[in-house]
Amino acid sequence: MAHAKNHDYHILNPSIWPLLGSVAGFIMLFGAVMWMANDSPWMFFIGLVGVLYVMFGWWSETIAENQVGDHTPVVLIGLRYGFILFIMSEIMFFFAWFWSFFKHAMYPMHPDGLSPAIDGVWPPVGIETFDPWHLPLINTLILLCSGAAATWAHHALVHEDNRKDVKSGLILAIGLGLIFTVFQAYEYGHAAFGFGGNIYGANFFMATGFHGFHVIVGTIFLFICLLRVYRGHFTPTNHLGFEAAAWYWHFVDVVWLFLFVAVYVWGG
Repeated sequence: MAHAKNHDYHILNPSIWPLLGSVAGFIMLFGAVMWMANDSPWMFFIGLVGVLYVMFGWWSETIAENQVGDHTPVVLIGLRYGFILFIMSEIMFFFAWFWSFFKHAMYPMHPDGLSPAIDGVWPPVGIETFDPWHLPLINTLILLCSGAAATWAHHALVHEDNRKDVKSGLILAIGLGLIFTVFQAYEYGHAAFGFGGNIYGANFFMATGFHGFHVIVGTIFLFICLLRVYRGHFTPTNHLGFEAAAWYWHFVDVVWLFLFVAVYVWGG
């Protein structure tokens, strides 16, 4: 038959999503710069809404493609490699914040800014750090338990095809992720230092803040997987979306372990 598909690849139709995503991302970042320059934040939020709309629409189409069988084994290999490369880029993103933190911790600057590693103090004078063995430790245990729950759900799907345990594991993982976020916000509200005026606060809030953002993204990722489980989308042999969510959540766990040890314990 003419034009019959005789290969395992998925040839995509022309899509407006990449263009819309680029435009929305530019508006959001330009609006963020204007906001930081004490201008109105509306452009940032308009761009953010556009980015969220693109994410919803684009990923909805990807899920639909999976359900109609377009994600062949060859296509799934490419999707897995793509997500692995995405996580590697995230690792390098956090590596930059760790680099900044260790650099300033090992070579602290004197308040005059001219004499590194001579009479500088870390943390800087006047900074009262968090006790790592209270709320930070509790948050560490919460996130690790959430990761264990996600692993339980993944095992129940792949090895047992037990839908009840898959749902229970995901609900537990999502709930613990939400608790982590609430505790992190509580911790920020009781910090004895701010973002500006000192390098410790800037490093602390950028590193832990971006991690908190990733926790929120991962929680939404797991929630979407839970909705898909209720719709019967995943099978023991076709569950890449769930697998990617589990990888992402474990990445979030590992980054937090490094943050806990480096920033809260060693850096404090």
